[in-house]
Amino acid sequence: MTNENAVPGGDILFEALIVPHRSLTPRGIRILTGSILFLSGILAIRFWVLGAWPVAWFGLIEAGIAIGLVHLNVRQARASELVVLSAGAVRIVRTSSWGGRVEQTFPLGWLRVVLEERDGRVPALMLRDGSRGTEIAAALGEVEKRDLAEALGMALHDLRHPIFDNRQL
Repeated sequence: MTNENAVPGGDILFEALIVPHRSLTPRGIRILTGSILFLSGILAIRFWVLGAWPVAWFGLIEAGIAIGLVHLNVRQARASELVVLSAGAVRIVRTSSWGGRVEQTFPLGWLRVVLEERDGRVPALMLRDGSRGTEIAAALGEVEKRDLAEALGMALHDLRHPIFDNRQL
């Protein structure tokens, strides 16, 4: 029997779970949705009374689109990215908002953590191993990406340059 969560190369030395930041709680989403419906309803009734009933319908359609986009945003908050460093490899597990999973594994031999600066934008955090590379933590802001790059870089350095504290030698 195999364990699908088994890490190639042994024990987990570093692990980071990256999820998109969403500031609204479920209660806040209900309040926002209710507010959109209430205000659009008031405007629709007002235009209907004034005789501009096509405007009322378009206002309600617009409210439906706005609520649909809010719920799409909430759905995308379910996406995640897991970065796992073990003694043999770095594994990246991306889970989409619809539940699909994609895994990539990078051997440690030539692996580098690179923070690519981009003019006027948040830098890209890349894992490169010579011929191929991938961006990780795209959902994070600049400060969080810099912190993750430093922590993952230090974990890789500590793995490659272990300190042996043996007093008998």
